[in-house]
Amino acid sequence: MSVNTVAYKEIIDQFLLTDTTLVAVSKTKPNEDILALYELGQRDFGENYVQELVDKAGALPKDIRWHFIGHLQSNKVKYIAPFVHLIHGVDSLKLLREINKQAAKCNRVIPCLLQIYIAKEESKFGLDESELLEIIEAAPSLNNISVHGLMGMASFTEDKQVIQKEFNYLQILFQQHKTWIEAKSGTSAVLSMGMSGDYTIAIEQGSTMVRIGSLLFGARNYAK
Repeated sequence: MSVNTVAYKEIIDQFLLTDTTLVAVSKTKPNEDILALYELGQRDFGENYVQELVDKAGALPKDIRWHFIGHLQSNKVKYIAPFVHLIHGVDSLKLLREINKQAAKCNRVIPCLLQIYIAKEESKFGLDESELLEIIEAAPSLNNISVHGLMGMASFTEDKQVIQKEFNYLQILFQQHKTWIEAKSGTSAVLSMGMSGDYTIAIEQGSTMVRIGSLLFGARNYAK
């Protein structure tokens, strides 16, 4: 087991002061590591791979709030629709409509975050401003999804000014649409940005939900 409980407690104490939600990124990590944080009170866990999420949800405590934080393919939505707590990274209207379709089959309303493209990297996914407006126009007809907020991933760089600028752009966009999000969802809007390497900058820029993996679980093991 490689869970850093000291780091976890320090992060939780910090997040309580800033009213920030911690999503512990547990992808590729064994169930016993997740249970170690669960025993400390952590309930929000994030997974990137559909099959791994399905397997873990079936084996672990039922009060865990599972976040899907990877790039979700439309044909795999049906596998997580019955139980997923929040789908991060919705990057197209097509995907949102599929989530709505599968949620209706499960008689659920699935909360989602819309992913905005803020990084200057080809490997990143996300909506531009025109695509965001297209979703905002279409969302009222989708009764089985609830847009809870926006999320974005900054460039992978050591240049803090670049990261700060990208997060600031997302924060401005978030403020422009916050009223609509809260009217649609009936809950406080979520701005999800920041990971292990840049979460302090993200919080300074107004993030209310942060995804942290390696600081809690150590380096990931992708060997199967």
